[in-house]
Amino acid sequence: MGWRAASGDGTPSGEFSSWIFRRAGRPVFPCPRNFGAIAVRDVRMKGFAERVDVEEVQAFLRTHTRALASEAVDLLSCVGRVLVEDVRAEIDVPGFVRSAMDGYAVRGEDTFGASAYDTIALSVRGEALPGKPFAGRVERGSAVRVMTGAPIPEGADAVVMAEVCEERDGTVEISEGVAPHKNIGAIGEDIRVDDLVLRANRRLRPQDVGLLASIGARTQNCVRRPRVQLVVTGDELLPVGSRPEGPCIVDSNSVVLRSLVARDGGELLPFEILPDRPEVIREALRCLDADLVIVSGGSSVGTEDHAPRLVAELGSLDFHGISMRPSSPTGIGRVEGRLVFLLPGNPVSCLCAYEFFAGPSLRALGGRSREWPHRRKWLPLARKISSAVGRTDYVRVAVESERVIPIATSGASILSSTVRADGCVIVPRELEGMAEGAEVEVLLYDDELPERVAP
Repeated sequence: MGWRAASGDGTPSGEFSSWIFRRAGRPVFPCPRNFGAIAVRDVRMKGFAERVDVEEVQAFLRTHTRALASEAVDLLSCVGRVLVEDVRAEIDVPGFVRSAMDGYAVRGEDTFGASAYDTIALSVRGEALPGKPFAGRVERGSAVRVMTGAPIPEGADAVVMAEVCEERDGTVEISEGVAPHKNIGAIGEDIRVDDLVLRANRRLRPQDVGLLASIGARTQNCVRRPRVQLVVTGDELLPVGSRPEGPCIVDSNSVVLRSLVARDGGELLPFEILPDRPEVIREALRCLDADLVIVSGGSSVGTEDHAPRLVAELGSLDFHGISMRPSSPTGIGRVEGRLVFLLPGNPVSCLCAYEFFAGPSLRALGGRSREWPHRRKWLPLARKISSAVGRTDYVRVAVESERVIPIATSGASILSSTVRADGCVIVPRELEGMAEGAEVEVLLYDDELPERVAP
């Protein structure tokens, strides 16, 4: 594993790849008695002797991630945000008796006995429109033309639908009777004063915000959106929009991460591609405005992979090296109280590590569920998936004819494999693979499976 807990007296119970120990739940860094520099193991060009299990990292993140404080949010910006308190109605909705359809407001008893062969004629006294009530009263033998949503005039207790009425020369002929209170919306029919409208911890949907608008809300207290600092490193990277040339490649990871951060409710702070220079990366890691830092690239064991050592020097490198495929070089630490995720530079590894670790933590900061937001479907495997006990695998798959086909390409740098894939299958570390025909859970990339075009 990447590290193990210290024993009760603070002495280590095993090797730590980052040389970070724990006492009473807090990081303790081994150092000389004169409290000199922190001793950090440099894994560049050495590799990982051991790797920690995915579940251990996830448990750590659950412990160290809590929803942020609340803020008042304008109602028009509330969709997708998480409520921090229950909402109760202070008014009735509707606040008046209203028509449920287009027709004529009448006294119900005036229409009793009406039929297509023996119509009843009522005098039309006027009209009621939404927002423009009829000022008079409906007396016996009279009617008022009404539209859906219009206030019911005083004296009326029912609405005859327009389809069974025929109006001419100030008189309406009614061919079907209507009982009192028929086709009328009562006061508070939708919401009554002091109703519990929405509960705390609910992620607001468009219809939820519409309901809040209907009770007169202007702002709502919601969990603050997490601010995310993206640190993209690599001397070989060109900005988006560039044409790759020579030994340089275009930065695609930030494009993917930007969209994932938005999906998970984060607010991405301005960023730029940084050179592989420790002093520049060090400054970016200390971003005081961020709630969470994501580093893309420079997380492995190459000579230019500075981020793990810098995180350990600035705070704590809690994990570096995880037993998973892809994304094994992923690192996780903390700098000045905020989580830092060191994601591999290979595109598929970057995507995978985000989904396993950074995404759930970001959603938790924003008050959302840590669960992956993908639609799920159980389907049989068309071919077996090979894995290894003790390692968690993220397998890209296609779905054809309701069968799951593993994508043959396994390289972590082949981003096009995720485009050809419809989703992924997670192979837990307890299994050495999944047999052909086995029912597996597919985490789908899209809300709907794309249509396959025949060649």
